[in-house]
Amino acid sequence: MYRKTYVEIDEKILESNVKDIITKYPDYQYYMGVVKNNCYHHGIKVVNNLIKAGINYLAVSSLEEAMDIRKYNEEIPILVLEPVSLEYIDDCINHNITIMIENLDYVLELAKIKLIGKLKVHLKIDSGMNRLGFKVRKEVKETYEILTNLKKIEVEGIFTHLATSGISDIYYDKQINTFQELVKDIDLNNIKIIHVDRSITFVSHQKLPFVNGVRLGIVMFGFSNSRPKSHGLRGAYQEFKRNLKIKKYHLSPAILENNLKLQTTFKMYSEILSIRKVKKDEVVGYSASYKVKEDGYILTIPCGYADGITKDFKYVAIKGKLLEIVADSMDMLMVFSDKKYKIGEKIEIFGDTISIRSVCKRLNINAYHLFNQIQNRVVRVYKNEDETIEIKY
Repeated sequence: MYRKTYVEIDEKILESNVKDIITKYPDYQYYMGVVKNNCYHHGIKVVNNLIKAGINYLAVSSLEEAMDIRKYNEEIPILVLEPVSLEYIDDCINHNITIMIENLDYVLELAKIKLIGKLKVHLKIDSGMNRLGFKVRKEVKETYEILTNLKKIEVEGIFTHLATSGISDIYYDKQINTFQELVKDIDLNNIKIIHVDRSITFVSHQKLPFVNGVRLGIVMFGFSNSRPKSHGLRGAYQEFKRNLKIKKYHLSPAILENNLKLQTTFKMYSEILSIRKVKKDEVVGYSASYKVKEDGYILTIPCGYADGITKDFKYVAIKGKLLEIVADSMDMLMVFSDKKYKIGEKIEIFGDTISIRSVCKRLNINAYHLFNQIQNRVVRVYKNEDETIEIKY
């Protein structure tokens, strides 16, 4: 790489995460890896690590993303989670890409097309998210009947998306009941894949008896969604409130803690690009935004808000020591140090010293947002047992 700012991905950690999930939740037939937006910005290359570890279906947000994955793996089935324009159906058939169907009008138009081969579809049920999917039972039945009478279409799956974790809220059960009501006219035994749960819900509830697939997203990348119970009076009071709510609203009991042993592998590093000595009361950065509080050094780092890193991150680390970010710009950060370091010395943006969780807490965001704000102009460096590969997406 020319600029020594990069994200480091340990592929073995990803494989270990997936194996741990499947070992501890072994009752599904289909482990669907949700790898949208460049695998949560870990990079498309890791799809083969996920598949090697046991993922047997992939899901993406768009046909473009599906086609990108085909550059790395030609065999794994891929479900596109958003509607695909009918003009691209031949591309889906040619590349073994499954489409999502969410309304009757689309089906009526699809039925008029002379297909060049077998097309797999999953019906999306809107159980309460109000984003995509069928909301009327009669339309679900009519759609299913139309599609099953078309020889070149396989209704391979039915699914929905849950809005909440279902922990101490009534909406999880409401959505499950709505889903079951909307698909009542379909014999689910004739459907190959039924998938409802996602990363945050499959660990929080017992497996639903009628599903055989689960969509795994953020959990593959090191977030178990385990919620350790509070101890003492506070913990007892929270438990009392939860149980009261479960009884009052007849809710499914939630599982707070799980024993998944997952690790994050998304680490970001840079280097010291320049060093200048500064005295107390000198200013640093645009708008003279920072006034130096004591004599020391300003370390300039070659990454900035064009890469997704701002002074709101608060700190970087050198050899385990935290240093304050005092100013930022599009391509550079300025960091104050009371000690002089060497140009080229490695800087940790986040990793072993500064955890992803601590950054998210400072920024008041979740890991989804953090991963997705680190831009693709940052090189991804993949580590495996016997090689290191750099990829610029």
